This record gives sequence, structure tokens and C-alpha cells, in this order.
Amino acid sequence: MVDRNDPDVALMLRVKEGDLSAYETLVEKFKQPVMNLVYRLVNDFDEAEDIAQNVFLQVWKTRERYEPASKFTTWLFTIARNLGLNEIRRRTRHPADSLDEPRSDNDAQPLRVVEDANSPVPAEATLSSELRAKVEEALMDLPEKQRTALLLCREGGVSYEEIAQVLGGISLTAVKSIIFRGRAELKKRLKPYLKLGEWQKK
Repeated sequence: MVDRNDPDVALMLRVKEGDLSAYETLVEKFKQPVMNLVYRLVNDFDEAEDIAQNVFLQVWKTRERYEPASKFTTWLFTIARNLGLNEIRRRTRHPADSLDEPRSDNDAQPLRVVEDANSPVPAEATLSSELRAKVEEALMDLPEKQRTALLLCREGGVSYEEIAQVLGGISLTAVKSIIFRGRAELKKRLKPYLKLGEWQKK
């Protein structure tokens, strides 16, 4: 059981009691990290935006069953990963389904994909458009667990223990191995763009 005085847990416990303002605060705080993760899982902006909104809808719908057995972010990112994987499986089963179906208008502010300064790969602001594309391509080619683990590393404060839980309760050793292999593969793929261990600027 985690500390119920943790600010995020405390907010979610208020949400559990039906506090709409606490819910809105959580959405505002975590909508961008969730969007970033889901987008990198499904590689489709419109679908990622829908899934990210569904993540928070799921948070509200299941609020009464919430128990702080782990950090709030662990629970949230697990929901986000599961919904992202559901979409990937749906595409595999129905590859002919259109991803361009009409979308209903939504009052919510559109989400963007934003890089975190703690990223295991460089922030987009420091990269040429060509290198950004290469980084995204390399990330998308990683196995899902490697990609998810590296993306969670971008979110400051997401520990290896949390990543282990999000990935299905694997061991810390497995998490470290997954992250090591993922970073090694990224470095190998992006080696032509490296110079003396640093990212080349424009």
C-alpha cells in the first residue's frame, strides 16, 4: 500500500468519492504524458488522441474500484498501455478498417505530442526534422516492451519498479535488461547521427 498522502494518490482518492474538480486536475496534469505514451504505441495521432481520452474516461468509470496499491502513475500508465495494445490487436484482426472515420467534435483542448527533457533520446527541439523522423522510426521498430519501457523513462519520476508493474509485473532485472537492450538498439540504429557520443545539431 502506498502513502495515501502522496499528492496524486490523494487526488485520485478524492476522484473516487466523485470529486469532479480533482478529476479535472488529474486530467490536466497527466493528459500529456499519457498522450505521448499512447501515440508512440499506436503511431497514429488521431487514434492516440481518442485512446488518451478513453484512458481518462476509464479512470472516471472505474474510480470507485480504485485502491492505492501502487503509485497513481503506475495504475494510469497500465490503463494507457492496455488500451494502446487493444488498438494494436484490433488493427491486426481488422487491418482493412479505416482509421479515418469521422470524429465527433470535442470541447477538450487538442493534445499534442511533446518530448520530455529527461528523454533517453534527445528532445525534438535539438534535432533536425530528418533526425526526428529517424528517432521515431527507430523507436517504432523496437519490440513493444522495449519501446514502452523507454517511453516511460521519459516521464520523470517513473521508477523501474513502476515500469515493471506497468509491463505486467516482471522482475526489476528484466526491466533493466529490456531498457538496456532498447537503448543499445537505438544507439546502433542512430549511430550515423552520433558524433563523439553527442547528438549532432543542425
